Amino acid sequence: QVQLVESGGGLVQAGGSLRLSCLASSLTFSSYAMGWFRQAPGKEREFVAAISWNNLSRYYADSVKGRLTISRDNAKNTVYLQMNSLKPEDTAVYYCAADQSAATLRLMHDIDYWGKGTLVTVSS
Repeated sequence: QVQLVESGGGLVQAGGSLRLSCLASSLTFSSYAMGWFRQAPGKEREFVAAISWNNLSRYYADSVKGRLTISRDNAKNTVYLQMNSLKPEDTAVYYCAADQSAATLRLMHDIDYWGKGTLVTVSS
């Protein structure tokens, strides 16, 4: 059974940094594009970032460009989200997802696998 387990969330002050990790199991990790999404209280889930299976392509939502960086380590079956210059509006539950297409991740259409999320709270 495929599992995606996020970690690294927590409480941070505005301007601070966090690094989220997502460990995948029972998945041919190196064959999947990986993505990060978030859902703020009272809002719909939204795309944050995605990375292709071969590490050659990365995609970001406009709201996070220049502040958040997605990366992956295929040897460790792990995808990361480095979050810098955090703002209160970044407060959300952050979800990891896997799909064979980075385009599918960007469109949030029929994604293969989801994690359960990790909470990030940014205080002002």
